[in-house]
Amino acid sequence: MKNLFTLLLAFGLFLLAGIAYTQAQDSTATNTATAAATTTTTSSTTDEAAPQGMELMKKYFIEGGWQWMAPILFCLIAGLAIAIERVLVLNLSTTNTSSLLKKIESAFQEGNLDKAKEICRSTRGPVASLFLQGLERTDEGIDIIEKSIVSSGSVEMGKLETGLTWISLFIALAPMLGFLGTVVGMIQAFDAIEAAGDISPGLVAGGIKVALLTTVFGLIVAIILQVFYNYFTSKVDGIVNKMEEASISFLDLLKRHKIV
Repeated sequence: MKNLFTLLLAFGLFLLAGIAYTQAQDSTATNTATAAATTTTTSSTTDEAAPQGMELMKKYFIEGGWQWMAPILFCLIAGLAIAIERVLVLNLSTTNTSSLLKKIESAFQEGNLDKAKEICRSTRGPVASLFLQGLERTDEGIDIIEKSIVSSGSVEMGKLETGLTWISLFIALAPMLGFLGTVVGMIQAFDAIEAAGDISPGLVAGGIKVALLTTVFGLIVAIILQVFYNYFTSKVDGIVNKMEEASISFLDLLKRHKIV
């Protein structure tokens, strides 16, 4: 899973670099062609269709300035890379505890403890890992088994929550970067007004629009990652609850079949 995360993050960074390079080229071309285009395209611009979809997003991304948009895009790419990795890990961590307990009970009825251990080893997920820790200590008493399961449960819970701290960081960081870009953009807009010596409605509106774009993109990134974060939190809570319920049933099986 770590290799998958690294691959996704590398792809995202490559995409980010490509977008920044494209934006730089577009900005240069736009600046050099503005004067000539203004006099020749006045009548034709009314006939052109307004950009939509990805073209509109690209237009706004460029207008917002790569200095602020690139870090926000990085938050989105890195957050989505972690989210995809967590989706795979958490789905693979889901175990049919009822079926697993029935298989272990069947092995206990046969008096075959090694078979029960092999069932746990061949079953993926934290629940099977907890059971295996308990089975490895059947000769040390029920109290030691219970403490071992509790300690292993804390470790497994930590593994399930891996990466959620980073997603939480990106949720907070993206809008903060957007707000910072907006404040800097507003300062630049007022500097332009001061330099022009005239409060032109077009100049004011254009400057404010560009400044607010970073906030919009930052909030969009935060909303997307917040949905994933809440899903992961709910998923982890569900798995932990199943771990606790299954551990109680497992200890009952050990006592019922006099394994300890």
